Amino acid sequence: MGEVPVAGFKKRPGDALEEDSEDVKRRKYEDENLEEAVAEIVGIIEDQNRQLGPQAMFPEHAPRDEAAKIEERNKVIEFHCIANSLTDRVPKQTMLWLIALQNVFSHQLPRMPKEYITRLVFDPKHKTLALVKDGRPIGGICFRMFPSQGFSEIVFCAVTSNEQVKGYGTHLMNHLKDYHIRNGVMHFLTFADEFAVGYFKKQGFSKDLKLPKSVYGGYIKDYEGATLMGCELNPKIVYVEFTAVVRRQKEILKKLVERKQEQIRQVHPGLTCFRDGTREIQVEAIPGILETGWEPPPVDKSRYKSTRNSDEKADAEHLYNVLKTILTACRNHQSSWPFLNPVDRKAVPDYYEHIKFPMDMKTMAERLKANYYVNKRLFIADMKRMFTNCKAYNAPETEYYNCANVLDRFFINKLKDHGLIEKV
Repeated sequence: MGEVPVAGFKKRPGDALEEDSEDVKRRKYEDENLEEAVAEIVGIIEDQNRQLGPQAMFPEHAPRDEAAKIEERNKVIEFHCIANSLTDRVPKQTMLWLIALQNVFSHQLPRMPKEYITRLVFDPKHKTLALVKDGRPIGGICFRMFPSQGFSEIVFCAVTSNEQVKGYGTHLMNHLKDYHIRNGVMHFLTFADEFAVGYFKKQGFSKDLKLPKSVYGGYIKDYEGATLMGCELNPKIVYVEFTAVVRRQKEILKKLVERKQEQIRQVHPGLTCFRDGTREIQVEAIPGILETGWEPPPVDKSRYKSTRNSDEKADAEHLYNVLKTILTACRNHQSSWPFLNPVDRKAVPDYYEHIKFPMDMKTMAERLKANYYVNKRLFIADMKRMFTNCKAYNAPETEYYNCANVLDRFFINKLKDHGLIEKV
């Protein structure tokens, strides 16, 4: 489609470039303003945290690893990656920690043979990320790296029972993820028993493996009764800081939304034009709608043309009579009884807590009488909302849900019979 000349003037080739340039300048100005706003909000959040003092350490809904991160910053806990060796001299401290870790794994994994745990913990091919508190290991993750295949197998993961539910497990796994990213290994595999599946899911593991079996087949051993789970690492993420970054982003977004709401929070008078006989107005003519950032949706010209033509043929009186006929037929249907009147607040006290935009056929009849339905789309939208509300609040096996489906099908057939929608 070519451009339509306005008032006999042709658009100059440079005009489009000027418009594009203005659009680029406007976007650049908005981006700069956004950067300034974000920087200001970050400063406010940091000032608030300093003023709160210790209270800021554990904000509401703090991540599970928050306490562990604070303990690490305060040198209460430490993380060390250790392993045995057959060629190099192993420090006495490392050997003592390996022995302690063998005891932790044996106590926390009682179904695992102690000899098997000992063999893998002291195997030079395996490493263990040790969580050390007060000079002794209280937890760890034993793993074996396969750098040529791009993955590591986690064989043991445990924290001693009296130190659990403190976020140590999550923080331990995050350290292990960062360690592997630094070493260029981007995948974990592990066989999790029924008690460990939940923990690994929280750490980003899934039964849907990203690695093909040809990569790990023959490298890891199958465990009967265990579930093979995998985790793919993102090299752009610093996992020990991930939860803090996400929380900070949420705080910034919340502040940005609050600022925007303050700018646009203005009460406009209701529309009175319909009292003067106006049948329809453009959406953008509603006071305040443009200030909210609303933009007209793109129009499919071919569909718009046919819809417009059909709407223009149906004058107001004819449309009123058709909609009244359809609504009357629906109200007289045997499945209409749940929808004849608004839901009684006393009978169903929590209904309006769940359904924010209720609808019923008594309200629709009042709207029809008040000439609210200036086109078929408004009428269909209200009827569809009524069915959607019913199915959102009621379970599929209820009589109400079934009535909604039956009456919805009847309504669609009536729309087709009266030519308001096309027959398929």
